[in-house]
Amino acid sequence: MADQLAPRTRKVKILATLGPASSDPAMIRALIEAGADAFRINMSHGAQKDKVALVETIRGFEAELHRPTTILFDLQGPKLRVGQFAGGAAEIIAGQQYTFDRDSNPGDSTRANLPHPEIFAAVTVGTNLLINDGKLRLKVVEASADRIVTEVVVGGTISDHKGVNVPDVVLPIPALTEKDRSDLDFALSQQADWIALSFVQRPEDIAEARALIGDRAALMAKIEKPAAIDRLEEIIDLADGVMVARGDLGVELPPERVPPLQNRIIALARQHGKPVVVATQMLESMILAPTPTRAEVSDVANAIYEGADAVMLSAESAAGLYPREAVSMMDRIATSAERDSTYSERIHFTETSIEPTTADALASSARQIAGTISATAMLCYTGSGSTARRIARERPPVPLLAMSASLHIARRMGLIWGVRAVHTRDVTNFEEMVDKAKRMALRHGFANARDRVIIMAGIPFGTSGSTNVLHVVRLTGEELERHRG
Repeated sequence: MADQLAPRTRKVKILATLGPASSDPAMIRALIEAGADAFRINMSHGAQKDKVALVETIRGFEAELHRPTTILFDLQGPKLRVGQFAGGAAEIIAGQQYTFDRDSNPGDSTRANLPHPEIFAAVTVGTNLLINDGKLRLKVVEASADRIVTEVVVGGTISDHKGVNVPDVVLPIPALTEKDRSDLDFALSQQADWIALSFVQRPEDIAEARALIGDRAALMAKIEKPAAIDRLEEIIDLADGVMVARGDLGVELPPERVPPLQNRIIALARQHGKPVVVATQMLESMILAPTPTRAEVSDVANAIYEGADAVMLSAESAAGLYPREAVSMMDRIATSAERDSTYSERIHFTETSIEPTTADALASSARQIAGTISATAMLCYTGSGSTARRIARERPPVPLLAMSASLHIARRMGLIWGVRAVHTRDVTNFEEMVDKAKRMALRHGFANARDRVIIMAGIPFGTSGSTNVLHVVRLTGEELERHRG
């Protein structure tokens, strides 16, 4: 059965966060209609039991609309915070000394409790401490196992349980807390398609999460710590995808460093053939306003021009006053950027080296053939999603319809640029492969009579990783009539 929604030709995906403003079925349906391709469930807020209804609602619309839909569970990660204060807050002044210690008594304008022995173990003289998303900045002048003396560089109000960032060192803290492990078990029980791992500092963090997840879900590394930048390529190599988490990156690094880092992360992910999501504050003003600023529109467009696979809405869709409008605006920005005559040239600034494999050679050739013969679509059969990722890495000029016998794999492909995933049974011979590809192209609005399409598959059929066939076909008027009949 064909989609009840109009075929979506936009190649960049929209990942919308669900929350209080978008938790009821009517709003989730509205977000899908407005352009959301995937949904993020943030485990930093709310109880596990409250997430069950969200998953059931999404899966219900998935079945109704015959469109595999991606669900990403975002783990909270470690939260480093100061203790409590007498009266709830205190004022600290630039130039004064301020002490953090292990004493649990309420803090004041001279000292505060810091209940994280890992920070005491890691900092040295000269280390920067950032409080409350970087609003307060302090520099360590003396450090021991139970006392850190700092000089206040930027002062202000310090209050109960405000967050602490330590950008200059790798903290001896695992990315997975006990809460994260519980949330991970829950997410996997809900058949999560992607798991986003917070507080990634080193490749070992990815390896630890991978050991727990296995192949039950795809793993996305959130790049939000400066330490992760130092080992970025190793992290991308181990993860299934990456997220440019610009919020924390912008706290721990000078803000002017974030745009070039975003560009670098996108380029490296592209080269590795891994989907990359750009996140945080993309349409921030739409939390309270029905329209974004021009700067925000340009920010989203620039991420799309850089070649991002997906752009993400956070509070805009989770807690804002205009969640549907935010998704619709993201859809319009992406559509407009992709229609720009310079778009194709700009997303190919990043060079993607072809690996010496048959699948990579065919994926690269398919992109060139599609442009040469003016094909309207590419279709591939994939058991693991790797063929779709290889083709998408080339950023072909036409949409890609990826057919998989695994619903789990079809769902995971929802964050890959240009890929429209379909869950369908596998084929057993060459003639069936061609016939089904033609039917699917017609059914999902990817081709019409006289159009040419490119088909990629692997023989023997049903064998993952065996892509070795590239076939060009032209659809006939008779096939169109049979489809309509």
